[in-house]
Amino acid sequence: MKWILYDIGGVIEIVDDHSWPTELRVRWSDCLGLTPEEYDARLLAADLPDTTVQSGIADQYWRGVAEALLLSDAEIASMRAELWDAYCGDENAELLDHARSLRSRARLAILSNSGDGAREEEERRFGLSAVFDPICYSHEQGVLKPDARAFEQALARMNTTTDQVLFIDDNLPNVHAAQALGIHALLHSDNTTTIDAIERFLVK
Repeated sequence: MKWILYDIGGVIEIVDDHSWPTELRVRWSDCLGLTPEEYDARLLAADLPDTTVQSGIADQYWRGVAEALLLSDAEIASMRAELWDAYCGDENAELLDHARSLRSRARLAILSNSGDGAREEEERRFGLSAVFDPICYSHEQGVLKPDARAFEQALARMNTTTDQVLFIDDNLPNVHAAQALGIHALLHSDNTTTIDAIERFLVK
């Protein structure tokens, strides 16, 4: 059976991963009476762990943020919640419904760059494990797309070969990286185009 391998942010979730981090940075720094540059300098000096390629460190990360920005427990809890709301965005209901309809015709998996805690947050909001298996997160695999190792680890967990996979992502470097490995890959731009491409792939 063929596989459809999805990215999450910008595909399964309706969210602009290129804008929300900057928007939060500007808003949070302004609320704290700092310039964005001062805000960045404080966090850089805190030497925070990289949550995108490590798991089990989210609490350590946020304690470091709280200390660097002199925030109370309530303030850091509010910031943490706001980040996850921005990170997760809204469910792409049309694409998820289509994915659910494929379960008798294809295997479905996820390969996503992520932050520690994403599995719990996205599962609580969207119930992804009921649709996709495996779900491969960068913070658990220890490597980010477009690194070839991210795709290789996903393929190993899927127990399949490159020619049996269609990968869908909204970032062109990730699409090119997949194609370089021999994986069929599509740059997601809109649901209609993506759904049509999936259907064509499954009848080849």
